[in-house]
Amino acid sequence: MIQDIQKAVAEGRPSDSVSVRELIGWFGAARRGSNVNWNIRRVLEQAGLVTIPDFESSHIDGRVQFALAPLAPPLPEPVEVEQQAGEPPPGAPAAPEELPRVGGAGVEPAYRVSRLLDPRVQLVSVVPDATLEEAATLMLRHDFSQLPVMTNEREVRGIVSWESIGPAAIFSNPRPRFVRECTKPHVEVKTTDSLFRVINRIIESSYVLVRDEHRVIKGILTTTDLSEQFQLLAEPFLLLGEIENHIRALIDGRFTEAELSAVKDQGDEARTIETVADLTLGEHQRLLERPENWNRLGLNADRVVFVKELDKIRQLRNDVMHFDSDSITEIERTSLRNFLQFLHELKTLQTPAR
Repeated sequence: MIQDIQKAVAEGRPSDSVSVRELIGWFGAARRGSNVNWNIRRVLEQAGLVTIPDFESSHIDGRVQFALAPLAPPLPEPVEVEQQAGEPPPGAPAAPEELPRVGGAGVEPAYRVSRLLDPRVQLVSVVPDATLEEAATLMLRHDFSQLPVMTNEREVRGIVSWESIGPAAIFSNPRPRFVRECTKPHVEVKTTDSLFRVINRIIESSYVLVRDEHRVIKGILTTTDLSEQFQLLAEPFLLLGEIENHIRALIDGRFTEAELSAVKDQGDEARTIETVADLTLGEHQRLLERPENWNRLGLNADRVVFVKELDKIRQLRNDVMHFDSDSITEIERTSLRNFLQFLHELKTLQTPAR
């Protein structure tokens, strides 16, 4: 696929746009992460290609196109200089070649505002001469609290909202009829801004308009968008944390320190295991896959099934801890919720430790 794109772009033919989700799917991934991003970037670099806009800074359903990577500037011509004291004479054996430095870090470390803008959501706006009935109807229809007042995709006159309409409709005489009479100054940010630098502005104003590098207003972000996004990002961590706590509770007080240390990852010998809280999820799995250890829990559940399901959670945990900013799938989220509920039920059925 990449080879075909490289050939088309090299021949001057424009590439078809693809969504970021489709692009990472070519590499067998469902979401971006440091390893996924590095692999994609390495393949693109080998093909002499880049994506426009950059796939790391785009919404996962945003579309990107492929272009030839810009050529690196030529190296300066060597300049002859006199030999300095302590330098090897001309013709002397060259110093051992330095090993290549290892890379792999993403080129986009910041969480940009652009990551939250879903390109499938069309911006809804009104012109200054629109009636208040039109603005109110649009806000009711889309469940918005405000609308940008615009004359074109770049020119913003302000914002109209329930908050600006209410006082004017009640206290103004004569009562306003048009949007321009209830328009207030707006707040805007750039798609390239770090989200964490503008969060306070979104909270203070309850919204921000987002302008891209071409000065086009691409969308609006609200406090509702923020809360939904942070719920999507935070919920997997909270579910996994509770799952680990339940696993620890199941085995707490049933094993000696030596028995816990026996399942420690062999590649991490320096780490000390003193309590069940020191075990990783993989070490919990290693502990419970032994029949003699499983029997100590006093559970009637099938050990093989439990350990198999725990392994799925362990793999999902590794994905969550290494993913970039793309949410896990709803199937994965449901799997975490169901496993947590399963642990709740097991806890109530567990026999007391002897």
